[in-house]
Amino acid sequence: MSSERGQDERALDARVLVVMGVSGSGKSTVAAMVADRLGWDFAEGDAMHPPANVAKMHAGVPLDDEDRWPWLDVVAGWIREHLDAGTNGVVTCSALKRSYRDVLRAPGVVFVHVAGDTALIEDRMAARSGHFMPTSLLASQLATLEPPQDDEAHITVDAGGTPEHETDEIVERLGLIPEVR
Repeated sequence: MSSERGQDERALDARVLVVMGVSGSGKSTVAAMVADRLGWDFAEGDAMHPPANVAKMHAGVPLDDEDRWPWLDVVAGWIREHLDAGTNGVVTCSALKRSYRDVLRAPGVVFVHVAGDTALIEDRMAARSGHFMPTSLLASQLATLEPPQDDEAHITVDAGGTPEHETDEIVERLGLIPEVR
């Protein structure tokens, strides 16, 4: 019998982290650092939004569920492709509601909720430039947020730490080992 593992067995071992939270929580920075540390694929969920969503948010208009479903399907497709190929990955996605996470959920998916104090997040949003999400939409995101529950595969990380500390915490708490390249 061959010692080489089949595609289906590799897919069972694949893991995708969905780094979630409101805009300004630091999820993109931390997700990129986790992916880099582990040698995993990385995708920025915001880059998967259709232009109409970006324009709406840039204009200060909150997205509604009808805006989000097609975007969530694209993010879920990225996740499925990675899991099916047996490739580990990290993707950012606000994933604010449980119903949104239900679209993304699959065996091997773990949600990493980057949660923080409202004042901290407002300060971060006000200090950044070049992002389409204005600080005025933070309140609508916080009102929409349904934190992950005990029956969802997740960890919560405090956004108040340094990105390096948050990255260390994620890697340690999930027992993740960098891939050998």
